[in-house]
Amino acid sequence: MLQEFKDHISKNLSFLSGSKLLIACSGGLDSVILARLCQALHFQYSIAHCNFKLREEESDEDANFVTQLSNELQSSVFSTQFDTNTYAADHNLSIQMAARELRYDWFKKLALEHQFDYILTAHHADDNLETFLINLSRGTGIEGLTGIPEVNGIFVRPLLPFSRAQILAYAKENDWQWREDSSNKSTKYLRNKLRLDVIPELKGVNSQFLQNFSTTLEYLKQSSEFIKNQVTQLKKELFEVSESDIIKISIHRLMDCGDPKASLYFLLKEYGFTAWDDIEHMITGQSGKQIFSETHRLVKNREYLLLSLISEKIENRNYSIPEAESMLMIPPGTLKFKVTSEISDIDLKTIYVDKEKLKYPLTVRKWKEGDYFYPLGMKGKKKLSKYFKDEKLSLLAKERVWLLCSGKEIIWIINYRADNRFKIIPQTKQILKITIA
Repeated sequence: MLQEFKDHISKNLSFLSGSKLLIACSGGLDSVILARLCQALHFQYSIAHCNFKLREEESDEDANFVTQLSNELQSSVFSTQFDTNTYAADHNLSIQMAARELRYDWFKKLALEHQFDYILTAHHADDNLETFLINLSRGTGIEGLTGIPEVNGIFVRPLLPFSRAQILAYAKENDWQWREDSSNKSTKYLRNKLRLDVIPELKGVNSQFLQNFSTTLEYLKQSSEFIKNQVTQLKKELFEVSESDIIKISIHRLMDCGDPKASLYFLLKEYGFTAWDDIEHMITGQSGKQIFSETHRLVKNREYLLLSLISEKIENRNYSIPEAESMLMIPPGTLKFKVTSEISDIDLKTIYVDKEKLKYPLTVRKWKEGDYFYPLGMKGKKKLSKYFKDEKLSLLAKERVWLLCSGKEIIWIINYRADNRFKIIPQTKQILKITIA
């Protein structure tokens, strides 16, 4: 495997030679082998290890193992630890997503502070297959089916062409040790379920499944690049930019493209739009109909669709929501209201509240100085200005914050945090599910 790795670096990632590298190392098989391969190629590198404090003594033993490995390889090591459970709760994230945010933010901070040119992670061909299947199961465009990029900014994944079986065989051949993460055996996580239950069945159907998948992935990447080039050409043909930076899209020319919905998807997705069925209906809808993304609005104006940045006048208006309303389009997206009997899918875009505590009509407005709320899961109130500071929101991000209110009380800082006063309790009789899409 060493020679194959060396050839791959020489052919595709030659820029790593002579660069200052940071290797993300958990202590598991893949990252240990990546470190040893880089050592064998005499790369200039350091090792970074995150202790997420999720597996009690095991996590500490992983950290000690990585320190010992660094000593053996005579490389410097950076270690840190996180209170991952608290971070996940505070940011309304799954444990996996919280750990990902924490480690990637830390890696980028290390790269900046210590002038590392690239950060290497140990993703391999099996990881690529797992990611593909996860995206496929959730519904995705072709971008989600092109796999993990080998190079993404300063992040590089040199092991992507190699399978887990190759890496394991190489480790055993050299009698090298690594750490086993006991949580990888739990099928409560989708990725683990795919790895342990689904993918072995697929490989059992065809022993060349992984190799064939890698070939298919290359075809999908090529198709994605082709589509990007076609979209660039389509923009040249359809976009007319006025002096006021409003983009006019001719509906007549759009219809000549053959599939207007697909064309609009590729033309407008970079502007943050998601309501594709509604956008398609604009083509035949009445003039004046408009749809918002977080940053832009699309307006039907006779024979054109007009695309523009959301103006300050539009941004600062208030919206009233009567009790009978089930959906409202606002600049951040489409608010939907539904009475339900169960709670599921809790994330930053979904909240559940006690409907009987609401005072109608509800309102949606921008935040203002002096606003305060009672953060869900916490005691006491907090000013929004303090909350935004704690969340490290930029000025631009704060300007885009919208509030869902009941009277003068905040129900939800949309896309961020719900208010504790409207939470579901055992005595709740009506649960209202509110989503933003």
